[in-house]
Amino acid sequence: MRVGIVGLGYVGLPLAVAFAEAGSEVIGLETDTRKLASLQERRSYIDDVDDARIAALGDSLRPTSDPGDLTACDAILICVPTPLTSTREPDLTYLVDAATSLARVLREGQLVVLESTTYPGTTRERLQPILEESGLKAGEDFFLAFSPERIDPGRTDHTIRTTPKIVGGISEKCSEMATELYSSICDEVVEVSGPEAAELAKLLENIFRSVNIALVNELAQLCDRMGIDVWEVVEAAGTKPFGFMRFDPGPGMGGHCLPVDPFYLSYKAREYDFSTEFIELAGKINQDQPHFCVQKMERALSDSGQAMKDARILLLGVAYKGGIGDTRESPALKMIGLARDAGAEISYHDPHVPELTEFALSSVPLDQALDQCDLAVIVTAHPELDYSKVVSKAPLILDLRGVTRGMESSKLTQL
Repeated sequence: MRVGIVGLGYVGLPLAVAFAEAGSEVIGLETDTRKLASLQERRSYIDDVDDARIAALGDSLRPTSDPGDLTACDAILICVPTPLTSTREPDLTYLVDAATSLARVLREGQLVVLESTTYPGTTRERLQPILEESGLKAGEDFFLAFSPERIDPGRTDHTIRTTPKIVGGISEKCSEMATELYSSICDEVVEVSGPEAAELAKLLENIFRSVNIALVNELAQLCDRMGIDVWEVVEAAGTKPFGFMRFDPGPGMGGHCLPVDPFYLSYKAREYDFSTEFIELAGKINQDQPHFCVQKMERALSDSGQAMKDARILLLGVAYKGGIGDTRESPALKMIGLARDAGAEISYHDPHVPELTEFALSSVPLDQALDQCDLAVIVTAHPELDYSKVVSKAPLILDLRGVTRGMESSKLTQL
C-alpha cells in the first residue's frame, strides 16, 4: 500500500514512520523546507523518532513538497496544525489550504482521513465540500473518514501500535476502509458511527484532562492561602483505590491539544445556542495559572528581601512537559513574558530546548546559571536534572512541579 501523509510534524512524522516500518511506501508532503532537508539527510526533528529509525527506512519514506505526488497514493492522511486565532477561535487555515491542494490531485478510489484535532462537523461540513470540488463524490468516488491522533509526546508505554485507534467514516464503506488501513499499524481499531462522534471523542479526552488539571490548580491556589501542602493532599487522596484519578498541579497546561481543544468545542456549541460554562471556566483557570506562579516568584523574592525588578530569575525547563523539547503553548513562555514585564532578568536551562528565538534566549549551563541567579524556578520536571544540586546551589528555589518533595531547605518554596 502507498500512504500519503500531509504534514510531517509531531503527528505526521511518527505516523509516516509507523506505516513505513509496517511495509507501506510512504509519501510525506511538507511545506517546511527545513524539515524536508532534515529528512533527506535522514535526520529526525521529533523527540519520539530518532535518527536511526529514519535512516533504517531508506526509500520507504519519501518526503516531498509537491502535492501532485499524492496522486499515486491509496490513502492520504491529513495531519496539519489546527491552532486558535488571537481571539481564541478555531483557525482552520492550514486544513483548508491542505484540502484545496488535495482537491486538485484527488483521484477516484482514494481514502482520505483527517487526523487533525477539530470540532464536530469539520470533516463533513468543511473538508468534504472542498474535496468534492475535484468533481468526485465522497463515499462513492473517494472515501472520507476522521481518525483522531492520540500521540502523547515522550511516552514509551503507549505507542501508535498499542493505543486503540478511533475511526469514523462518512459511510460504512469509508469506515471499513479506514479500519483496514489502520489495522496495519494498530493492534485495535474502534469504529464509531461517523466522523462527528470521532471528532467529539477526541475533544472529550483532552477536555477531561483540562477540567481536572484546572480543578487541582485551583485547589493549589486555595491551599496556598490556607497554608496547606497541596502535594500532601493530592498524595493522600491518591491512595483511594477507586473513584479518584490523580492529577498534579503545576504552572499551567501546554502542548497543542489541552490548551486548545476546549475552545474548539465551545465554538461549535455556540452554533446550538449552548454555553459550555464548565469547560470554559476550566480553560480560564488554566490560562491564569502562570500569573499565579509569577506571583509566587514575586513573593519568594520579597520574603528574602528582594524585589522582582532586576532580579535574576532562572527557569529550569521551558518545554511544556518533562523529557521532551516541545514548547507549544508552554506555560513557561507566558511566565517569561510576565516576569520580564515586571522588570526581571530571565535566563533558562533546558537540556531539550537549546533556543527560544522569540525571546532571544539560549539555554545556559546549569552550574553557571545556579551560581548567577537570585531565584531558580522549577517549571518543567525533566528527569535528567539533578534537583538536589539545584536545592543545594541556588540561593532561592521555587518548585512548581513537586520534584523536591522530601528535601529540606529554608531556601525552598513549593507550589
